[in-house]
Amino acid sequence: MYSQNSFSTDFRKNSVLIKLLYVNIAVFLGLKLLYLLFWLMASKGTPEQFALNWLAVPARLDVLIYKPWTLFSYMFLHLDFWHILGNMLWLYFLGQLFVEFLGEKKLWTVYIAGGLAGAVLYILFFNIFPVFEEVMPVSKALGASASVMAVIVGIATYAPNFSIRLMFIGSVKLKYIALFWFLFDLLSISNSNSGGHIAHLGGAALGFFFAKQWLKGNDITEWVEKSWIFISSIFGKPKGNRSKMKVKYSRSRDQGQHAQDEQRKVDEILDKISKSGYDSLSKAEKDFLFKASKK
Repeated sequence: MYSQNSFSTDFRKNSVLIKLLYVNIAVFLGLKLLYLLFWLMASKGTPEQFALNWLAVPARLDVLIYKPWTLFSYMFLHLDFWHILGNMLWLYFLGQLFVEFLGEKKLWTVYIAGGLAGAVLYILFFNIFPVFEEVMPVSKALGASASVMAVIVGIATYAPNFSIRLMFIGSVKLKYIALFWFLFDLLSISNSNSGGHIAHLGGAALGFFFAKQWLKGNDITEWVEKSWIFISSIFGKPKGNRSKMKVKYSRSRDQGQHAQDEQRKVDEILDKISKSGYDSLSKAEKDFLFKASKK
């Protein structure tokens, strides 16, 4: 049975993942609650129209310039139950793997960067290619799919041979799951929901390049965290209210050596995963990698 204590443990363990889920679900339920307000006010509009107008990202550049926040808000917006259910299930299950391998800090930066990449690619396609000329003025994108694709492809690129068990299918390696969804979106562009499939490809590309660069020691999503820190500092407490307590940090030679040894062991485990897959690790190695990812 899933107890309150186990929920609290999960919340602490995957706090970023749980919060991303909560934000998406809260926005979805909030729009449903707006039905009552619209009814009481005898409004001629609907919550869906309100959300599409103010939260979905438009393809038209002359509209986007007055609603720049939609580049972010769209990736938390769902109007259809099955849309949010599918996205949240994939985010929850593969998000846990992402956190275990790469840490929870990278989960939200990849989520945000993937959503932005999806929005940018969608806007570029609809403004460049003539086939979208008629629908471009009224086209808008919404949903967390591009962000979720970034997470899926990111972890699949980082640990391609790691297998998960899918209902009715059995064990499937992550690289095949990512490849399936990539090809599905690519081949579906000419069908319905072209904008959505294009945005998914943008998120997939971000996840792929993030993982490739991360393996080389680079973080292409670092700007997300830095931007958040900068924004938080603007709305943070004024300097006069800050604590005057000073903390002095020092690191001994032994601590520095310990950190180097720990990093060397992490690199050895990652090399082993690259050569033989995650399943080749011992329980001790998996536990060590998980603890290292939390630091």
